[in-house]
Amino acid sequence: MKIWGEFSKVFGVYDKQKNVNRVEKTAGVASKKDVVSISNQAKDFQTVMKAIKETPDVRKDKVDELAGKYQSGNYSVDGKDIADRIVKSMVDKRV
Repeated sequence: MKIWGEFSKVFGVYDKQKNVNRVEKTAGVASKKDVVSISNQAKDFQTVMKAIKETPDVRKDKVDELAGKYQSGNYSVDGKDIADRIVKSMVDKRV
């Protein structure tokens, strides 16, 4: 394709786009600090979680009581009670 006419006009259009004005200094930018706030509900949750972590998983007094009964031969469990608890646990899992 041939372009007839004055090339200086074509180049002039592109030269206008190349001229970029220098950016002047901006006024001082104030930096903001990040702020973290924890809700009262989160604080309560944290307190409860701390209490749970400090609570032992095993109730030592119950374990010692049952171990003493077992060793002395006084520990007996009815088979019907065991079966009832097994059935109850299965029903609770379905619900």
